[in-house]
Amino acid sequence: MSERPVPHVKVLVVDDDPLVRAGLRMILGGAGDLDVVGEAGSGAAVPELVAKLRPEVILMDLHMPGVDGLTATERLRATPDAPEVLVLTAFEADGHVRRALRAGAGGFLLKDTPPAEIVAAVRRVAAGEPVLSPEVTRRLIGIVTGGAPADRRSGARERLGALNNRETEVAVEVGRGSSNAEIAAALHLSVPTVKTHVSAALAKLGLNNRVQLALLVHDAGLDI
Repeated sequence: MSERPVPHVKVLVVDDDPLVRAGLRMILGGAGDLDVVGEAGSGAAVPELVAKLRPEVILMDLHMPGVDGLTATERLRATPDAPEVLVLTAFEADGHVRRALRAGAGGFLLKDTPPAEIVAAVRRVAAGEPVLSPEVTRRLIGIVTGGAPADRRSGARERLGALNNRETEVAVEVGRGSSNAEIAAALHLSVPTVKTHVSAALAKLGLNNRVQLALLVHDAGLDI
């Protein structure tokens, strides 16, 4: 029997530095299942390219002239059937990181991330998985959010009140940076059941991904 062809993931690279774009094209082009279908030097070009090329993943730099990556991400993720966004950042206490996460960015890649990890991150986010490891999730949330003001905390807790008890337990574990396997072990559930609860929580709360759910739990002060 012949092997099934490996489905290719279409990637759009958005960065104002031509050298960075060339490097990413080379890195992703070396993977047999990733296709760089287009490039842009500003967030202003993103809507047209998305409509034309239909990428599944966008590598998005935050700091660009004109329409920056943060604004482009917020606009893009507010549209139906938007592609996943991986933010490219130097991550030097970047004050825009929280906004990008809340806008629905699927995760972050540092500009100096090893090539193999970039390829793996694109594959994971294309498959609907978070690209941040539990350790990085905990570190990232701690750095970019700090303690939530009282009004944000009460608002977050009110929103989480839409979940049932089991969904809340799962959400809290997501907020702690636990993987599905870790959540399953802690709550004595199967991994598919954990995935079902995560999906239900995201749907009820109108969130795009686990990172946003983790941030909401953090704001509510439930991840300690």
